[in-house]
Amino acid sequence: MRIAAGTVYIVGAGPGDPELITVKAMRRIQSADVVLYDRLANAELLGYARQDAELVYCGKAPHAHAMPQEQINETLIAYALEGKNVVRLKGGDPFVFGRGGEEAMALAAKGIAYEIVPGITSAIGAAAAAGIPVTHRDYASSFACVTGSRCHGDKSPVRWDLLAHSVDTLAIYMGVSQLGHIREELLKHGKSAATPAALIERGTTAQQRTIIGTLDNIHKLAVTMKLSNPALIIIGEVVRVREHLLAAEQQAVQLIG
Repeated sequence: MRIAAGTVYIVGAGPGDPELITVKAMRRIQSADVVLYDRLANAELLGYARQDAELVYCGKAPHAHAMPQEQINETLIAYALEGKNVVRLKGGDPFVFGRGGEEAMALAAKGIAYEIVPGITSAIGAAAAAGIPVTHRDYASSFACVTGSRCHGDKSPVRWDLLAHSVDTLAIYMGVSQLGHIREELLKHGKSAATPAALIERGTTAQQRTIIGTLDNIHKLAVTMKLSNPALIIIGEVVRVREHLLAAEQQAVQLIG
């Protein structure tokens, strides 16, 4: 039962490029009384907000949270109970490692109206921007989105032993700090050291950087190239598609020239 005039819109901002936001998401920002935005949501999107809208930063950097998740939930509820329309703006898609489900559950428990507005998640957007499809008829018929963050203390929540062979493409979020561990786990469970791997830093933005290697050397490359967050890790044969695309583009340029 709805007990407040306000509605909370849990909105995906996409992987970084502000032009990749959906029309619905843009409209929700334009009509919001309050926008609670994350670190990975492009700040340019706040330009769509009304001049009188209240903008609240609640981003989470590694080991530096501007606002704990419980406080974010309480803040969304408080604004809605005041009768305000609230946008909770998140990078990527709110239901893919975005804690959107937790926020929706907190709102539902209080009888507050909410809407989920999906966004392009980085496994799709950043990989595509780097010329890497997560599926391809010749290379991969399945992919998995995996968190590399060890948020449960010293015990890894990820079954690398199963993922090493059950899925063709691994798209790993929040895994930069754990890349050495991820590499060791996959190799230990039989993943070939020659498996192609890619690191996509700040995907879809003007600062995008793509590093290509293999499972064997990708951690060393990340250290050498001083990779930083946000970055997506892609492991699988689909990484080879990027090489084919670049070669084809180069050949086309030579023919035109």
